[in-house]
Amino acid sequence: MSTLDLEEQEQLAAAKAWWGQYGNLVTLSASVILLALAVWYGWNGYRNSRALEAASLYETLQKAARANDLKATRDTSGMILENFSGTTYGPLAALVSARVHFQSGDLKTAKAQLLWVTENSSNEELKSVARLRLANVLLDEASPEEALKVIALKPSPGFEALYEALRGDICLIQKKPGDARTAYRAAIEKAGKNDAGLSEQLRRKIEALGEG
Repeated sequence: MSTLDLEEQEQLAAAKAWWGQYGNLVTLSASVILLALAVWYGWNGYRNSRALEAASLYETLQKAARANDLKATRDTSGMILENFSGTTYGPLAALVSARVHFQSGDLKTAKAQLLWVTENSSNEELKSVARLRLANVLLDEASPEEALKVIALKPSPGFEALYEALRGDICLIQKKPGDARTAYRAAIEKAGKNDAGLSEQLRRKIEALGEG
């Protein structure tokens, strides 16, 4: 037997011994890795499928809202909130539903939808929109004090002027012209050059209030 043959046999024996000791561990590790990859690809596929389903439902909701179909709006938004409340489509669906119900005169449902957004959405901009609309609903319910509480929280950047303008309207309803004037001026300052239309509208309101 040649020296090479002996070395090969020794290497083969060592490999067998190593595999006998660690083979199960290697097999298990490989299985775990393969399982993890399968789960990862499976989860991504599931997530993509869920996203497509949510997007399809939201498109259906928008069509129902444009058609002013109250029942379809209520049913579809309910399905989205039940199954996709943790996605962006959840608060968006609630906002759409709230608008349609508000326009139909169902202030109770509109308020419930808007409250849901303020309490459950992780998107601060959507929460700012919801609080702004909720305050308007409360004004329609003749609850100006509650409306002021809703917009007392600092809004997301870009909403400050709208919040101050609404604050001015609420103060006007409360027959507090001085506070209304102050709020309107603050709104004009925050709007700056970004919303000339709003600023002009507020200037007319200030002029109607007179000097003070």
